[in-house]
Amino acid sequence: MASYFRAWQALPSRQLVLLLLLILAVALANIHQPYPDLAPLQHIPTVLLIVAGPPLLRRFPLSDGAVGSLTAFLLLHTLAGRYTYSNVPYDAWARALTGHDISSSFGLARNNFDRLVHLCFGLLWTCPFAEGARRHAGLSRRAAAMMAFLFVGAFSAIYEIFEWQLTLLAPANLADDYNGQQGDPWDSQKDMAMAILGAAVASLWALPGRRA
Repeated sequence: MASYFRAWQALPSRQLVLLLLLILAVALANIHQPYPDLAPLQHIPTVLLIVAGPPLLRRFPLSDGAVGSLTAFLLLHTLAGRYTYSNVPYDAWARALTGHDISSSFGLARNNFDRLVHLCFGLLWTCPFAEGARRHAGLSRRAAAMMAFLFVGAFSAIYEIFEWQLTLLAPANLADDYNGQQGDPWDSQKDMAMAILGAAVASLWALPGRRA
């Protein structure tokens, strides 16, 4: 236990602030939780990552930018998780700010916040993974970018398989609400495509000559 607390103390100050911000976000997301039955499925993975974060970052350090990128994704996921993704009220927020809703403006027939989060998974996880592969596995910049791209594709497929298994094991109403297919039989494939698109864009940024 003492070594665990030392891992927290050893975090760079900016990374410590980011983790504390994420803890606060998860706590706020569960105040007057509108979907209490689904909240654990949405937020427990984030809590586990927070708990594991300090020792992992002590063993495999990353730059502040990389940790910030991962935190930005987890904050977005935490917001989406509060509303089970399918019910994020972005149309209501847009109407309050501009008088127009996003779905009507773009002809959207479903809540597409899940597509945004999958896209951001590719955008925000690719460069941190590539950085870790360079720093801790000794890969070249090009090889690290390729491995990061493959990681996003593989992880996206594994996650969709997990959702499918949950559909088989959980009560029908719980599984459907968690999966958030919203009647789209190609939901899994589209989610993976968005993540891969994000990873492709981020991989170009991670290639040699793009950044130091």
